[in-house]
Amino acid sequence: MSWTKPMSSLLCTILSLVLILEAFTTSHGEFVYHGFSGVNLTLDGNAMVTPDGILELTNDTINLGHAFYPTPQNFRKFSNSTVQSFSLSFVFAILSVHDDISADGMAFFVAPSKNLSNTWAQYIGLLNSRNDGNRSNHMFAVELDTTQNDEFKDIDNNHVGININSLISLQAHHTGYYDDKSGFFNNLTLISGKAMQVWADYDGESAQINVTLAHLGAPKSVRPLLSSSYNFSDVLRDQSYIGFSATTGAISTRHCVLGWSFAMNSPAPAIDISRLPKLPRLGPKPRSKTLDITLPIATAIFVLAAGTVVVLLVRRRLRYMELQEDWEVDFGPHRFSFKDMYHATEGFNKNNLLGVGGFGKVYKGVLQKSKVPVAIKRVSHESTQGMKKFIAEVVSIGKLRHRNLVPLLGYCRRKGQLLLVYDYMSNGSLNKYLYPEDGKPSLNWAERFHVIKGVAFGLLYLHEKWEKVVIHRDIKPSNVLLDSEMNGKLGDFGLSRLYDHGTDPQTTHMVGTMGYLAPELVRTGRASTSTDVFAFGIFLLEVTCGQRPIKKDSQGNQHSLFDWVLQFLHNSSLIEAMDSRLQADFNIDEVCLVLKLGLLCSHPFTNARPSMQQVMEYLEGDTPIPEISSRHFSFTMQALMQSKGFESPDMLCPQFTSIGTFSELSGGR
Repeated sequence: MSWTKPMSSLLCTILSLVLILEAFTTSHGEFVYHGFSGVNLTLDGNAMVTPDGILELTNDTINLGHAFYPTPQNFRKFSNSTVQSFSLSFVFAILSVHDDISADGMAFFVAPSKNLSNTWAQYIGLLNSRNDGNRSNHMFAVELDTTQNDEFKDIDNNHVGININSLISLQAHHTGYYDDKSGFFNNLTLISGKAMQVWADYDGESAQINVTLAHLGAPKSVRPLLSSSYNFSDVLRDQSYIGFSATTGAISTRHCVLGWSFAMNSPAPAIDISRLPKLPRLGPKPRSKTLDITLPIATAIFVLAAGTVVVLLVRRRLRYMELQEDWEVDFGPHRFSFKDMYHATEGFNKNNLLGVGGFGKVYKGVLQKSKVPVAIKRVSHESTQGMKKFIAEVVSIGKLRHRNLVPLLGYCRRKGQLLLVYDYMSNGSLNKYLYPEDGKPSLNWAERFHVIKGVAFGLLYLHEKWEKVVIHRDIKPSNVLLDSEMNGKLGDFGLSRLYDHGTDPQTTHMVGTMGYLAPELVRTGRASTSTDVFAFGIFLLEVTCGQRPIKKDSQGNQHSLFDWVLQFLHNSSLIEAMDSRLQADFNIDEVCLVLKLGLLCSHPFTNARPSMQQVMEYLEGDTPIPEISSRHFSFTMQALMQSKGFESPDMLCPQFTSIGTFSELSGGR
């Protein structure tokens, strides 16, 4: 009997420890927030908690925000075990200054750290162009997407998605819910300005994730909006952070969270909607009764001065008068008012001038409502050519969305004024880095190669990946812009043409920049994807060599960069054509690959040039580039042009003095 009590006490202690441990593993991290006043959250970017207790991820001034639960959650009971079941719910609202357009969306996420991407717009602050799709991201997200991005295969501009390590959704569905009684699907609009509730439940045993949506106050539907089988044990780290992220573009949008609950191994606690903070009112305030009394009196006073006021208003309105035609009705991008453009650029002040091109001037501006910096192109149209260029740019890129194309945010038309509004690229054009002013740095090889691949990726999208074929027709370093992360983005689509896949573009008016024009374009004036590839080839040589396509020697004679590089190939010293400023900081295989590819793309015969799909395969190392040899120079460009009936080829195509025949095209590098 002497050992019975101690043994019993020990058993009780062990049992208590087991129960405590079990309670810890099943309820650790469980919480419910009705508003966020006084709640300990980690916020960055634009995220803030308003005095009313609303978690605002974005507002009208800055365009990105994150909110994290301050400590990581244990998603596994033990190291190397499977991810546990978890459940969450949150109430959100998206408030846009416009009724029918918003940017860009928000998401709930699970991530291994708090160091998320600061890339805004379509990446929703989760990832960026370099890590999107990487398994090493260890990220799960439920996205509420209000912008359709073709590069992420978005189904529309109002959808919910389940995302694993990428902005391309594992599964997506138009926003709404299934009615339990009728079984019918009911649409919801994310940017309606109304509060909605989301539930997300992961079952660790069946590896099933369900996402359900409903308007605030409606019960959770039995049938989820999204349901997908995916083993999160292959994705989530043992300890991961949970939270929200949101970004906006040029459209002022507030992404708000009103309540949030979370639990591990049990249903998320119910959110009491009666305890949630109230959303700010949208639209004008209701008119007071006092106004009903004073309005007749005030009206009588104003009538006396009506004549003067009308004259002033008419003058002011004429100042900002705009045009709108039938073709604009179904156009995708947002239409800005001329007044917004005028104030954004401080009256098109010369101090805001970024550059001048053949068709107009580009100004830096700041949109007054959102405080977002933009680039505004003011298109010249002394003749009908300016209008044609404007419409070409609007139509061709209005709905294009790709991370290596400068996005068109909107446009404006006014009598005598044609304006295009783009994302502002903080690092300017590639041109100024290839030919920097005294004391300013150039780009190293890694940066140049990254830009080259970005431009190639964007051009591949234009030629083969979008619903129509878009011919850019003016590929050159000054039309490649660099964002804050030095990603190359192809811009200036004013010379572009688009047509259906498999059809003849029938483009017979020659435009472009001398030095980048393919021989057949000079002869016929007809642009094609192959003429774009030719210009891209010259672009590759220019970026690698740091020299312009055409240059004059001390005697004033013109020489082409193509011929110059070809001589190095002929002498088996191709690497010597590289920009001398790169010094030893380069990859010799990559440099030689790009120089050979530049020569191949700018081959005088169209059937010898690769497609952009092949170009990407060469750059990514998926396919070895054909071996290029220059043993024979059996013809010159002059002979080639004369054979086509031209008397003065040098005037038509001054970028070539002689062209070598590539006599061998075979496999291997």
